Amino acid sequence: MSDNKVKLTNLCPVFISEDVRKTVNFYVEKLGFKYAEHYDKIINFAAVYRDSIEFVIVQSKFGKVQSNQKTYGVGYDAYIDPDTVGGVDILYKEFKSKGVKVVSKPSRTDYGSYEFVIEDIDGRLIGIGLIYHKETFFENSDVMSF
Repeated sequence: MSDNKVKLTNLCPVFISEDVRKTVNFYVEKLGFKYAEHYDKIINFAAVYRDSIEFVIVQSKFGKVQSNQKTYGVGYDAYIDPDTVGGVDILYKEFKSKGVKVVSKPSRTDYGSYEFVIEDIDGRLIGIGLIYHKETFFENSDVMSF
């Protein structure tokens, strides 16, 4: 790798919320995140962190927050990869024990992942999973893995 190449290390989705404090409390209390609040800024927002995952939560000025599924009929709003496939079951048990709404239990998908789906307090769908079968996941790709 040459010295002028930069490696991307994280993605930080920005979630719009009708009540930033309520959304942050959900991520902290139910999903085990920590937070940095910026409620005193011109735009009311906060960032929540767990390990190398970060979400920015921004106060909406108008409109209703809806999931991609409700708005477009498909897609999760975010997808979180644990460090191991076994971590999927561990997180499922953790979130279920905290009363998080589970939309689907851990299972293998036809596209090669082992995952489950939760719904956050704003109705967003978040997939949590990891590729368990790389040949299936990357069968039509010019990349075989990350």
